[in-house]
Amino acid sequence: MKILVIQTAFPGDAILTLPLIQEINRIFISAKVDVVCIPSTSIIFRSSNYVNEVIEFDKRNKNKGISGLIKFASYIKSKEYDKIYSPHRSARSAILTFLCNPKESYSFDKSSLNFLYKSKIKYESDWHEVRRNLSLLGNNYSDEEWKILPKLSLSDNKKKVVDAKIKVVGQKKMIVLAPGSVWATKRYPINYFKVISEELIKSGYQIVIIGGKEDKQLTEEISIGNKDIINLCGELNFIESIYLLSKSILLISNDSAPTHLAMCADIPVLTIYCSTVPKFGFYPYNTDSRVISYDKLDCKPCGIHGYNKCPEMHFNCGQYLTPERVLEEINSILMERYSLHN
Repeated sequence: MKILVIQTAFPGDAILTLPLIQEINRIFISAKVDVVCIPSTSIIFRSSNYVNEVIEFDKRNKNKGISGLIKFASYIKSKEYDKIYSPHRSARSAILTFLCNPKESYSFDKSSLNFLYKSKIKYESDWHEVRRNLSLLGNNYSDEEWKILPKLSLSDNKKKVVDAKIKVVGQKKMIVLAPGSVWATKRYPINYFKVISEELIKSGYQIVIIGGKEDKQLTEEISIGNKDIINLCGELNFIESIYLLSKSILLISNDSAPTHLAMCADIPVLTIYCSTVPKFGFYPYNTDSRVISYDKLDCKPCGIHGYNKCPEMHFNCGQYLTPERVLEEINSILMERYSLHN
């Protein structure tokens, strides 16, 4: 059996598709599972032992427009897939699936152009994204059964690269910060992150910052001039970041992809929600992880993704969530974790 999964969304969405792929492998033991994704997320799927082939769909350049989509669909159709699963709900994914004409195709009833799919599954808006994706398989995963952690692997040589970057940590316990996000209204105030990092350093922790190249300038406000902070923004890919997290005791992240990297590393994460809310279904779900949010606002949530600036021009969802309150939650997580593991 040949099965294709289409996921051409952001890195966080790609990671949250991994449990679906892992379950497809478990259910259809002899099947080969391929993935269509965008170039920026291909490293994620290439690092999964459950993916047979990764096919890049460069929707911004090489495969741009209708002609690019039709040509790409012709190539995919030639592979003759028996089943196609599309957790990504875009019109482009629906058209691609239709043009490939598989024996079976699955997506959600809220997907764009959903009539192009042969089977449509109810989109449960109050479920976690992982559980929603798993529902495409038709299995009734219970409140606990759906909590399947995504699995990725890293070569020993790449591990050595990361180890070299953090060799100064020594015996200190390491806490990782991920202050970046594509959306400005998802970013907890950087000056608040600075206060939090300084307090954690006073308590004897080593702080490491992760993120993309675009986060480097933003996070320098936290790291410049402080020898107890290692700023690795732009220096690690997704898989290397997971390995780094596996050697740390806690991640503090905005509602963005690093939260899901912590699921791969299976470490506690405190996810800070500014303009968005956990009920959208992208919260951390492994043991010891928590979320924190200031919810006493009529304007929250203002959107599922966030905005480049606060629509109300005050950003109270971030400003009112004080670093002191976040530190209380951090200390609670650390105390509970130490009591359980010591």
